Amino acid sequence: MSFLPSNISFSRHILPILAVVGLIVATLYTIGSLPDRSTSEPENQPPKAAGALADAPRVSGSGIVEPASEVIDIGSALSGLVTDVRVAPGDRVEKGQVLFLVDDRAARAALAEANAAIREARAAIAEAQTARDTARQQLALYESLSDPAAVSRSEVIRAEGDTRAASSRLELARARLNAAQARAGSAQTELGRLTIRAPIAGEILAVNIRPGEFVATQGGNGQPFIQMGETNPLHVRVDIDENEAVRVKLGAPATISPRGAAEIRVEASFVRVEPQVVPKRSLTNSAAERVDVRVLQVIYALPQTKEAEVFRVGQQIDAFIAADASGEE
Repeated sequence: MSFLPSNISFSRHILPILAVVGLIVATLYTIGSLPDRSTSEPENQPPKAAGALADAPRVSGSGIVEPASEVIDIGSALSGLVTDVRVAPGDRVEKGQVLFLVDDRAARAALAEANAAIREARAAIAEAQTARDTARQQLALYESLSDPAAVSRSEVIRAEGDTRAASSRLELARARLNAAQARAGSAQTELGRLTIRAPIAGEILAVNIRPGEFVATQGGNGQPFIQMGETNPLHVRVDIDENEAVRVKLGAPATISPRGAAEIRVEASFVRVEPQVVPKRSLTNSAAERVDVRVLQVIYALPQTKEAEVFRVGQQIDAFIAADASGEE
């Protein structure tokens, strides 16, 4: 090349230097892009069995914390506008306590109309009774006369007709009273259904409605208006793989740890076993987790201790349960 000195060749001198520089750059880039393979302590320790279960046969499972009564989804029997919400998440309520109110103006108007009809029917009953008594007295007077010529036959017939007519009006007034009372009872029932009360004593877990919102009994989004349950004590629902279910020692306590806090261990007491084996719903998000399995659900009660205060409804847990020696192969 004309711009290079005559004693320097591009192919013999420059090109090898460029190749060496390129190789060095490629090596440095490759080394810099390698993944970090250094080891470090995990942020969250995996769950481990402790105590008597550490060296004994055991069955592990995952689960979820729930109220002892399970979660109760509170709905409304009638659609309408929410006028007042009386509770907030975390409140303790007694059985029958008002949770929220739905607009009851139409029901109150129907009740007032029925009460007016009751008063009208009672007045009609009083008037019909008076007319019947008067007609009966008039007829009795005619019949008590010893001289048949003292009163004409037409007057007697008229008195008999007045008596029957007054009796009929009395029966009609009584029927109208019964109908009005039935309408009042129906309106009173509607008022009661528009006042939503707690079915049990427990704790409010979630409130998904606000005053001014419309609650619908059909065609809604499926979200419960209020969720509540008895949280004293809390229960845990542990899912045991159906292949391991035969090894579970029923009646034995379980060691429970919150997900991501394996150092916290609480011994929960056995409550019951659900009678059905169901598809797995509580997931651990593990890459090796199988979701096409069925599980046996075992219920345990958490102790009401300071250590158990970290558990909350809906929290995922890990559990270790003693294995039954008779289920071992």
